[in-house]
Amino acid sequence: MTNVLLFVIYAIIGLICVSLAVSALRTKGQQARVGTALFWSLLGIIFILGDYIPANIVGVLIIVMAILSATKQVKLVSFNTTTEEFKKESAAKIGNKLFIPALVLAILAFVIAQFTNLGSYNAIGLSGIGALIVILLISKSSIGEANSEATRLLSQVGPTAILPQILAALGTLFTIAGVGEVIAEGVSQVVPTGNIWLGVTAYCVGMALFTAVMGNAFAAFSVITAGIGVPFVFALGANPLIASALALTAGFCGTLLTPMAANFNIVPASILDIKNQYGVIKAQAPFAVIMLIIHIILMRFLAF
Repeated sequence: MTNVLLFVIYAIIGLICVSLAVSALRTKGQQARVGTALFWSLLGIIFILGDYIPANIVGVLIIVMAILSATKQVKLVSFNTTTEEFKKESAAKIGNKLFIPALVLAILAFVIAQFTNLGSYNAIGLSGIGALIVILLISKSSIGEANSEATRLLSQVGPTAILPQILAALGTLFTIAGVGEVIAEGVSQVVPTGNIWLGVTAYCVGMALFTAVMGNAFAAFSVITAGIGVPFVFALGANPLIASALALTAGFCGTLLTPMAANFNIVPASILDIKNQYGVIKAQAPFAVIMLIIHIILMRFLAF
């Protein structure tokens, strides 16, 4: 049951990607029409048939997608948008009901994850479907309009939409390759073993820095925990559950500081038409540093 649901959710995502590819081909005057359509078609195929395609073939498809993105062959697809008058009229009509789907998304995800055996991925997917149904009822929109908006937003995000998955895979690859052991050897030459404060500081700062490099705290977690967390924090008697949770959120401080987390920091700047593409990062930087210091203090006193 779990696998079937997951397949359906991934298939829906894949179909949205394919729909965007079709829109790219049908749009008159579309720049890099073939490259844009090919990119989103390949991503859709991977989502829909990934379990049935050999891993090495999927790797080749991802490399092709990376080449298309690097050579700027993936362009924004033009969509017909509503008028400002319609937007204002809809906003006045719906009002604060707009927040209901967001609440449904969060509550459903929590309930499904906590009280069923469907898993976190299915929880997120099913809660997204539930929120979509609610917003369709509130706005009285059609599935076609929902698909149009989904493809428009996906096109606006662009190739960075696949960055989280790529970075998560890279984190696993680094772990298998023994990068954590190399980091442990390097840190051991700087941080003396047995010092709790220095160990905790190295763990939190290491998570933030490696997350800034990777763009994803989940990708950095396994590497930094193996290289710093285990030998310099857990080995000194820290509660693994508390220390690990704080290390992960310390990594999120690094997410606030890096353009590698494009979906958080670069895409919003583009959507909001901020002149400085790094404006979001600059605004977040002071808070990220403050929160990182707080994480170090909390780990020192809560994990031991």
